[in-house]
Amino acid sequence: MSEQEEKREPDLVDKAFGQLDHALDIVHDRVLRPIFIAGRAVAFGFIIVLMSIVLVVALLIALIRLFDVYVFASHQWLTYVCIGATFVVAGLVLWRFRRTEHSGD
Repeated sequence: MSEQEEKREPDLVDKAFGQLDHALDIVHDRVLRPIFIAGRAVAFGFIIVLMSIVLVVALLIALIRLFDVYVFASHQWLTYVCIGATFVVAGLVLWRFRRTEHSGD
């Protein structure tokens, strides 16, 4: 490079592109980055929820098979009574800790 190229000041186009680049960086940091982070959180949330549902269903199937084969060998109805009672008790416990909206009456 010659000395003339090193000493030259940026022209109008260089300044305009510099300002545009700076504005786009600000828009990206203040607008797009939070949107991307929220979208990523929603996507990972869906993945975690779906994997949890699959895990719960698989464990429930394993529990039913375990009860049918080893615990209540020839009395399948006892398996359904035990699992149903467990879900009823769990539902009652969750119902007790629910939060209700007060209408102000």
